[in-house]
Amino acid sequence: MDKPLKYPVSALVVLHDGNGNILLIERTKPAGFWQSVTGSLEPGETVAQTARREVWEETGIALDENQLHDWHESSVYEIYHHWRHRYPPGVFENREHIFSARIDRQTPVTLNPQEHTAYAWFTAAEAAEKVFSPSNKTAILKLLRRQAAGEAV
Repeated sequence: MDKPLKYPVSALVVLHDGNGNILLIERTKPAGFWQSVTGSLEPGETVAQTARREVWEETGIALDENQLHDWHESSVYEIYHHWRHRYPPGVFENREHIFSARIDRQTPVTLNPQEHTAYAWFTAAEAAEKVFSPSNKTAILKLLRRQAAGEAV
């Protein structure tokens, strides 16, 4: 059975330990594609609900509403050509809403093996260099600035 086409609105969740370290997950395809948790809205969801659902589906971590920080920021990016078939015809851009959540580094992570092959903690600088997506890199670097400014993230 074919998957339904994606709605071009998504949530990106930067998971961190509060001490400058970021949890990244590696996609099954393409190999070497590291990212923060991300995923598209499903019918009837808010972006915050999408963020919590995606964290659960991709890592097995259940975030409570107090852990998830909505940055009330979003960016639009061009959908990579090799993933456009997942969206309705004529859709070339996605709006990505940014969230973060602080989690303990000892929190067990359970990956969905159909989507991800590995996870690891990286310093924010390492994570920013490792992620493939420019918007993910921007979010990681912005998280560092927000932490340095004493903001809750």
